Amino acid sequence: MSSSQIKLFDIYNKLYKRFGSQNWWPADTDFEVVIGAILTQNTAWSNVEKAIANLKKKRLLSAKKLRALKLVRLAELIRPSGYYNIKTKRIRAFLDCLFSDYNGSLKKMFKSDLSRLRQALLGINGIGPETADSIILYAANRPVFVVDAYTRRIFSRHDIIKPEATYDQIQRFFMDNLPLDRGLFNEYHALIVELGKNICKTKPRCDICPIACFVK
Repeated sequence: MSSSQIKLFDIYNKLYKRFGSQNWWPADTDFEVVIGAILTQNTAWSNVEKAIANLKKKRLLSAKKLRALKLVRLAELIRPSGYYNIKTKRIRAFLDCLFSDYNGSLKKMFKSDLSRLRQALLGINGIGPETADSIILYAANRPVFVVDAYTRRIFSRHDIIKPEATYDQIQRFFMDNLPLDRGLFNEYHALIVELGKNICKTKPRCDICPIACFVK
Protein backbone atom coordinates (compact mmCIF):
# COMPACT_ATOMS: atom_id res chain seq x y z
CA MET A 1 0.00 0.00 0.00
CA SER A 2 1.14 3.53 -0.70
CA SER A 3 1.27 6.12 2.06
CA SER A 4 -1.82 7.82 0.62
CA GLN A 5 -3.78 4.56 0.68
CA ILE A 6 -2.74 3.91 4.27
CA LYS A 7 -3.81 7.42 5.30
CA LEU A 8 -7.21 7.15 3.63
CA PHE A 9 -7.98 3.75 5.15
CA ASP A 10 -6.73 4.89 8.56
CA ILE A 11 -9.07 7.88 8.49
CA TYR A 12 -11.96 5.77 7.26
CA ASN A 13 -11.48 3.22 10.04
CA LYS A 14 -11.31 5.92 12.71
CA LEU A 15 -14.45 7.60 11.41
CA TYR A 16 -16.34 4.33 11.14
CA LYS A 17 -15.33 3.34 14.65
CA ARG A 18 -16.63 6.64 16.03
CA PHE A 19 -19.80 7.12 13.98
CA GLY A 20 -20.74 3.68 12.65
CA SER A 21 -22.68 3.05 9.45
CA GLN A 22 -24.55 6.14 8.22
CA ASN A 23 -27.14 4.35 6.03
CA TRP A 24 -26.99 7.15 3.50
CA TRP A 25 -28.82 8.22 1.22
CA PRO A 26 -32.16 8.18 3.12
CA ALA A 27 -34.83 7.66 0.44
CA ASP A 28 -37.54 5.22 -0.60
CA THR A 29 -36.78 5.33 -4.33
CA ASP A 30 -33.98 6.24 -6.72
CA PHE A 31 -36.09 9.11 -8.02
CA GLU A 32 -36.37 10.50 -4.49
CA VAL A 33 -32.57 10.44 -4.29
CA VAL A 34 -32.35 12.46 -7.51
CA ILE A 35 -34.80 15.10 -6.28
CA GLY A 36 -33.08 15.21 -2.90
CA ALA A 37 -29.68 15.70 -4.56
CA ILE A 38 -31.00 18.75 -6.40
CA LEU A 39 -32.85 20.15 -3.39
CA THR A 40 -29.90 19.80 -1.01
CA GLN A 41 -27.86 22.36 -2.93
CA ASN A 42 -27.04 25.27 -0.59
CA THR A 43 -29.25 24.13 2.26
CA ALA A 44 -29.37 21.83 5.29
CA TRP A 45 -30.73 18.32 4.86
CA SER A 46 -33.48 19.04 7.41
CA ASN A 47 -34.92 21.57 4.96
CA VAL A 48 -34.80 19.04 2.14
CA GLU A 49 -36.73 16.56 4.28
CA LYS A 50 -39.55 19.08 4.67
CA ALA A 51 -39.74 19.66 0.92
CA ILE A 52 -39.67 15.92 0.19
CA ALA A 53 -42.39 15.39 2.79
CA ASN A 54 -44.57 17.96 1.00
CA LEU A 55 -44.20 16.09 -2.28
CA LYS A 56 -44.93 12.74 -0.65
CA LYS A 57 -47.99 14.08 1.14
CA LYS A 58 -49.45 15.14 -2.21
CA ARG A 59 -48.32 11.86 -3.82
CA LEU A 60 -46.33 13.77 -6.42
CA LEU A 61 -42.92 12.17 -6.03
CA SER A 62 -42.68 10.59 -9.49
CA ALA A 63 -41.16 11.79 -12.73
CA LYS A 64 -44.46 11.88 -14.63
CA LYS A 65 -46.37 13.70 -11.91
CA LEU A 66 -43.69 16.31 -11.31
CA ARG A 67 -43.31 16.96 -15.02
CA ALA A 68 -47.06 17.57 -15.32
CA LEU A 69 -47.05 19.94 -12.34
CA LYS A 70 -47.08 23.67 -12.93
CA LEU A 71 -43.80 25.31 -11.99
CA VAL A 72 -45.45 27.69 -9.56
CA ARG A 73 -47.03 24.75 -7.72
CA LEU A 74 -43.77 22.83 -7.59
CA ALA A 75 -41.97 25.90 -6.24
CA GLU A 76 -44.58 26.24 -3.52
CA LEU A 77 -44.14 22.62 -2.43
CA ILE A 78 -40.33 22.73 -2.29
CA ARG A 79 -40.19 26.16 -0.66
CA PRO A 80 -38.68 24.76 2.60
CA SER A 81 -35.51 23.79 0.70
CA GLY A 82 -34.65 27.42 -0.08
CA TYR A 83 -33.85 28.96 -3.48
CA TYR A 84 -37.07 27.21 -4.50
CA ASN A 85 -37.59 29.07 -7.79
CA ILE A 86 -34.09 28.16 -8.97
CA LYS A 87 -34.45 24.56 -7.80
CA THR A 88 -37.82 24.27 -9.51
CA LYS A 89 -36.16 25.11 -12.83
CA ARG A 90 -33.36 22.63 -12.15
CA ILE A 91 -35.81 19.84 -11.39
CA ARG A 92 -37.71 20.65 -14.57
CA ALA A 93 -34.46 20.68 -16.57
CA PHE A 94 -33.62 17.23 -15.22
CA LEU A 95 -37.09 15.95 -16.08
CA ASP A 96 -36.91 17.40 -19.60
CA CYS A 97 -33.64 15.53 -20.15
CA LEU A 98 -35.04 12.34 -18.65
CA PHE A 99 -38.08 12.34 -20.93
CA SER A 100 -36.43 13.63 -24.10
CA ASP A 101 -33.38 11.35 -23.97
CA TYR A 102 -34.50 8.34 -21.90
CA ASN A 103 -38.26 8.15 -22.42
CA GLY A 104 -38.82 9.14 -18.79
CA SER A 105 -36.99 6.07 -17.47
CA LEU A 106 -34.37 6.40 -14.74
CA LYS A 107 -33.51 2.75 -15.30
CA LYS A 108 -32.67 3.49 -18.92
CA MET A 109 -30.68 6.59 -17.96
CA PHE A 110 -28.68 4.71 -15.34
CA LYS A 111 -27.78 1.92 -17.77
CA SER A 112 -25.69 4.40 -19.74
CA ASP A 113 -21.92 4.10 -19.77
CA LEU A 114 -20.64 5.80 -16.61
CA SER A 115 -18.78 8.59 -18.41
CA ARG A 116 -21.75 9.24 -20.69
CA LEU A 117 -24.13 9.30 -17.74
CA ARG A 118 -21.95 11.82 -15.93
CA GLN A 119 -21.66 14.04 -18.99
CA ALA A 120 -25.42 13.88 -19.54
CA LEU A 121 -26.07 14.97 -15.96
CA LEU A 122 -23.47 17.74 -16.14
CA GLY A 123 -25.16 18.96 -19.29
CA ILE A 124 -28.36 19.69 -17.39
CA ASN A 125 -28.70 23.31 -16.29
CA GLY A 126 -27.96 23.68 -12.58
CA ILE A 127 -26.38 20.26 -12.05
CA GLY A 128 -22.70 20.48 -11.17
CA PRO A 129 -20.14 17.78 -10.34
CA GLU A 130 -21.22 17.21 -6.72
CA THR A 131 -24.91 16.85 -7.59
CA ALA A 132 -24.17 14.69 -10.63
CA ASP A 133 -21.89 12.38 -8.66
CA SER A 134 -24.40 12.15 -5.80
CA ILE A 135 -27.02 10.97 -8.30
CA ILE A 136 -24.57 8.50 -9.84
CA LEU A 137 -23.42 7.05 -6.51
CA TYR A 138 -26.62 7.04 -4.50
CA ALA A 139 -29.32 6.64 -7.16
CA ALA A 140 -27.57 4.86 -10.03
CA ASN A 141 -25.45 2.83 -7.58
CA ARG A 142 -22.27 3.30 -9.59
CA PRO A 143 -18.78 3.72 -8.04
CA VAL A 144 -17.84 7.39 -8.13
CA PHE A 145 -16.51 9.39 -5.19
CA VAL A 146 -18.54 12.45 -4.20
CA VAL A 147 -16.56 15.51 -3.16
CA ASP A 148 -18.09 18.31 -1.12
CA ALA A 149 -17.00 21.28 0.99
CA TYR A 150 -16.49 19.03 4.01
CA THR A 151 -14.09 16.83 2.04
CA ARG A 152 -12.00 19.81 1.02
CA ARG A 153 -12.00 21.31 4.53
CA ILE A 154 -11.11 18.13 6.41
CA PHE A 155 -8.44 16.78 4.11
CA SER A 156 -6.76 20.13 3.46
CA ARG A 157 -6.52 20.67 7.23
CA HIS A 158 -4.54 17.44 7.39
CA ASP A 159 -2.38 18.48 4.42
CA ILE A 160 -3.59 15.48 2.45
CA ILE A 161 -4.95 17.65 -0.35
CA LYS A 162 -4.16 21.24 -1.27
CA PRO A 163 -6.81 23.86 -0.41
CA GLU A 164 -6.76 25.08 -4.01
CA ALA A 165 -7.21 21.59 -5.52
CA THR A 166 -10.04 21.31 -8.04
CA TYR A 167 -13.06 19.05 -7.63
CA ASP A 168 -11.69 16.63 -10.23
CA GLN A 169 -8.24 16.55 -8.60
CA ILE A 170 -9.70 15.72 -5.19
CA GLN A 171 -12.00 13.08 -6.66
CA ARG A 172 -9.12 11.53 -8.60
CA PHE A 173 -7.03 11.32 -5.40
CA PHE A 174 -9.71 9.27 -3.64
CA MET A 175 -10.51 7.07 -6.62
CA ASP A 176 -6.83 6.38 -7.33
CA ASN A 177 -6.14 5.35 -3.74
CA LEU A 178 -9.26 3.40 -2.80
CA PRO A 179 -10.83 0.30 -4.33
CA LEU A 180 -13.55 1.14 -6.87
CA ASP A 181 -16.21 -0.01 -4.44
CA ARG A 182 -19.63 1.67 -4.43
CA GLY A 183 -20.34 0.66 -0.83
CA LEU A 184 -17.02 2.04 0.39
CA PHE A 185 -17.46 5.33 -1.50
CA ASN A 186 -21.00 5.64 -0.12
CA GLU A 187 -19.98 5.08 3.49
CA TYR A 188 -16.80 7.15 3.30
CA HIS A 189 -18.57 10.20 1.93
CA ALA A 190 -21.35 9.90 4.51
CA LEU A 191 -18.79 9.67 7.33
CA ILE A 192 -16.98 12.74 6.01
CA VAL A 193 -20.28 14.65 6.06
CA GLU A 194 -20.94 13.55 9.64
CA LEU A 195 -17.50 14.71 10.74
CA GLY A 196 -17.68 18.01 8.89
CA LYS A 197 -21.21 18.82 9.98
CA ASN A 198 -20.74 18.20 13.70
CA ILE A 199 -17.02 18.38 14.54
CA CYS A 200 -14.72 19.68 11.80
CA LYS A 201 -16.65 22.91 11.43
CA THR A 202 -15.36 26.32 10.37
CA LYS A 203 -14.30 26.53 14.00
CA PRO A 204 -13.20 22.93 14.55
CA ARG A 205 -13.83 20.95 17.75
CA CYS A 206 -10.47 19.21 17.67
CA ASP A 207 -10.78 18.05 21.28
CA ILE A 208 -13.45 15.51 20.32
CA CYS A 209 -12.34 14.76 16.73
CA PRO A 210 -11.57 11.08 16.04
CA ILE A 211 -8.80 12.06 13.60
CA ALA A 212 -7.43 15.14 15.41
CA CYS A 213 -4.25 13.26 16.29
CA PHE A 214 -3.94 11.79 12.82
CA VAL A 215 -0.28 11.59 11.81
CA LYS A 216 0.36 13.51 8.59
